[in-house]
Amino acid sequence: MDLQPFAMTHAATVASWPTSSREVAMWCGRQEFPLPARVVADWQRGEDVRTHLLVEGSDPLGYGELWLDAEEDEVELAHLIVAPAARGRGIGRELVRGLTALAWEAGRANVFMRVHPDNDRALRCYRGAGYLPVDAHLAAEWNTAQPVDYTWLQHR
Repeated sequence: MDLQPFAMTHAATVASWPTSSREVAMWCGRQEFPLPARVVADWQRGEDVRTHLLVEGSDPLGYGELWLDAEEDEVELAHLIVAPAARGRGIGRELVRGLTALAWEAGRANVFMRVHPDNDRALRCYRGAGYLPVDAHLAAEWNTAQPVDYTWLQHR
């Protein structure tokens, strides 16, 4: 498997991976289902966003982003998703480990991620990849401006 920079030609493929409106909401907080490809394409436009695709041969298996924040000296992993046919095979953990390595290479002091509190499968994956919950007071502070009380995790 190889983690590559995301190519815009894969936007429709990645947008098709959520299998329900609930999964879209847990993945990216949106309400549209199916998710329009333009949404994934628009995510590529952020100046401090680095997007990646995990592939095996030419088959896309996973997608994720790094949100670089120089002011806060941190990187946040975001919008992680695995293709439905590839789930349950450790692909998510491989994706998280690859993105985490790239995050540390960016030279920031901290690497974080947030996950919908009802996404048990993702929480198990992220904990298995070395992420632990942040202090409850810090999570509460970060959640004040969020639509849900996310579970915030930090790579140690």
